[in-house]
Amino acid sequence: MPGAPAGPRRVAVTGLGVAAPCGLGAQNFWTGLLGEGATSGRSIEIADWDPTPYFENPKHARRADRVEQFSLAAAGEAFDQAGGVDAIGVDAGRFGTIFATGVGGLHTLEEQIQVRLEKGERRVSPFLVPMMMTNAAGAAISMRYGLKGPNETITTACAAGSHAINYAARLIKWGVVDAVATGGSESAGTITGLAGFGNMTALSNLGISQPFSAERDGFVMGEGAAVLILEEWSVAEARGATILGEILGGASNADAHHITAPSPGGVGAIECMRAAFAESGIDAADIKQVNAHGTSTPLNDAAEADAITEVFGPHAVPVVSTKGVTGHALGAAGALEAAALLLSIEHELIPPTANTTAADDGMDIDLVIGEPRPWTPGPAISNNFGFGGHNGSVVIAPAS
Repeated sequence: MPGAPAGPRRVAVTGLGVAAPCGLGAQNFWTGLLGEGATSGRSIEIADWDPTPYFENPKHARRADRVEQFSLAAAGEAFDQAGGVDAIGVDAGRFGTIFATGVGGLHTLEEQIQVRLEKGERRVSPFLVPMMMTNAAGAAISMRYGLKGPNETITTACAAGSHAINYAARLIKWGVVDAVATGGSESAGTITGLAGFGNMTALSNLGISQPFSAERDGFVMGEGAAVLILEEWSVAEARGATILGEILGGASNADAHHITAPSPGGVGAIECMRAAFAESGIDAADIKQVNAHGTSTPLNDAAEADAITEVFGPHAVPVVSTKGVTGHALGAAGALEAAALLLSIEHELIPPTANTTAADDGMDIDLVIGEPRPWTPGPAISNNFGFGGHNGSVVIAPAS
């Protein structure tokens, strides 16, 4: 494109916002990650959620599904930390919104189907479509903050959050935009949603997420949102922004194997991580932490452990899954885990893999368990793998 830079530009993270069951706000989220694992059954939800502080009035809040409500809560915190749209100072047409969800407004859809069955078609809400559509959360962020650049929603199942962050970063690297609000939001723990996942034996019968444990028997549904504000590095630096970290690069590929099961041995995940290193200009040996997908399902955890061992070597790099605390937030998982990684860099601690006391026999990974582990922050990778064979990896480094 005319005026585009000759080479890729650097991407700074200048804002972070989180709404999650273990804490509202990024620092409360971090505190929650260091606490006890959740053992609350098939679904972990944000307790006593009140959306009204994030809307002009209660009526507007009622016209937004929980997915959109969470996204605006997280976006508000992220923009506040970045200093606000005016402080960022990017032309509206060069400020994008690249967001992720796996399912969208499932609560609204299920509620309105019940309304139709009980009261008839004429009682279905006229707000059904804008509340349930998967692009609602990203559109709401764009409209609230006047962001007129590319506004796109990625729905690649459980890899969507990682895909969104990496695509957003690429738009900045390639000179298409100068800033992006990115991340993901999800709230799919409805009666029907849980029944569907349960009947396909994806959910834990024990109601406990135990990533990489021999006792793991399925995932626990989570919900929430995380938003990152990304800026072109020199723009952020020139305005004196506090830079939380750098998106070095990432990758996306497909297993082309099975609609729900990962490829045996984690073949797709291996290639995805290696492609992420190539884009980031680093080697596997440079990685100091792996934030794993770690869903607590038998096949996913085994394949991911094999992939990590193949890429890094046995017990070569600390590995953590935060899903023992957060549950599996599907399309928002990658955003929440990128947030966890940025906070791990800030606090110089790796949170433990909650509910897991030891890695399964035969898994040659250095799983962080029991207590938070101090580390010297360096480049780290966050992995997410989704139904449909989608793989996503993002490499994040401390600001330097």
